[in-house]
Amino acid sequence: MENLALIDSFSEFKDDKLIDRVTLMAILEDVFRNALKKKFGSDENFDIIINPDKGDLEIWRNRIVVADGDVEDPNEEISLTEAQKIEEDFEIGEDVSEEVKLIDLGRRSILALRQNLIAKIHEHDNTNIYKQFKELEGEIYTAEVHHIRHRAVILLDDEGNELIMPKDRQIPSDFFRKGDNVRGIIESVELKGNKPAIIMSRAHPMFLEKLFEQEIPEVFDGLITVKKVVRIPGEKAKVAVDSYDDRIDPVGACVGMKGSRIHGIVRELGNENIDVINFTNNLNLFITRALSPARVTSIAIDEENKRAEVILKPEEVSKAIGRGGHNIRLAGQLTGYEIDVLREGAEEDVELTEFSDEIDQWIIDEFRKIGLDTAKSVLEQDLKDLVSRTDLEEETIQEVINILKEEFEE
Repeated sequence: MENLALIDSFSEFKDDKLIDRVTLMAILEDVFRNALKKKFGSDENFDIIINPDKGDLEIWRNRIVVADGDVEDPNEEISLTEAQKIEEDFEIGEDVSEEVKLIDLGRRSILALRQNLIAKIHEHDNTNIYKQFKELEGEIYTAEVHHIRHRAVILLDDEGNELIMPKDRQIPSDFFRKGDNVRGIIESVELKGNKPAIIMSRAHPMFLEKLFEQEIPEVFDGLITVKKVVRIPGEKAKVAVDSYDDRIDPVGACVGMKGSRIHGIVRELGNENIDVINFTNNLNLFITRALSPARVTSIAIDEENKRAEVILKPEEVSKAIGRGGHNIRLAGQLTGYEIDVLREGAEEDVELTEFSDEIDQWIIDEFRKIGLDTAKSVLEQDLKDLVSRTDLEEETIQEVINILKEEFEE
């Protein structure tokens, strides 16, 4: 088999892998040089000539003519008699170039060449995929559900690239069927071995930010800036937006008439409740807005410890805390301050920490998670509501209520 025909048989990978001819030739030269090293011990005295247009390749071995019997390295030296078989007028000390046919390397070497070529092309392919998706990190991407596993969904894009969306990167209400088109962001791309691992996420705050860019022209054009996004995927989100143009109402532009603009985003996120808030550098005002829909009476800020003590009317407390404590938790994440809610006229109230000798700290922490950090704030709640909002048993909550009641009956 001639070199050209052999290379053409190798080149069948080109169309499958969408690899250009020049790159394929570079990979071929690398593979052939490795084969020459294995067979002859060195490839330094070989010239490999590649014609990318024709896909042809020639290999020439260069040796020095020495006297018969003086050959010490048959790879780099050739005896006078052997040289004169190639060309009669060769003399001692001259260079001899002799073409090496690939078929002369032997069947095993050719099989090894083929395997190495496949490996190199796959490596090149994977490197290109890694670079391509690394540049797409943080961007929205669409792929088709290929396989549904217990802990992840495997997706394929139009080029057949595999993406993984683990369970914790999905919105809890997400339900997928094979063949569904799914949108998410490329959260991370890593090389595991030689294969790129592409992680897609629908739960990341960046996904919501990018949806704002896609769906709201003023955000896409840079007239409105998304300052920060915090989410409890599938439940609630808060988005702080700002505009450097006083003529633009950033919240109104993002929400649209009767919620027309934001409706598509809410639907994409499984009816996630999205609060859009005007950003401001005025910390008091920003915390007040972050606690919406609750109306704040007053705020005391401890900048050193990043805490804010917020006083509200009793009827506003549940709004500030929100279902499952979501509202106050997201307000804290959005502003970067831990928010303590106090009721107006609650001077006689007692902090739960005062009961640490009777109530375990982990139980107090469970109440604090949903914004209840005083005795009266717990006693004002319905027992069944507390059971549903905390990870505490009904009996445990009842014991706490009994202890707190005793404090005020004394």
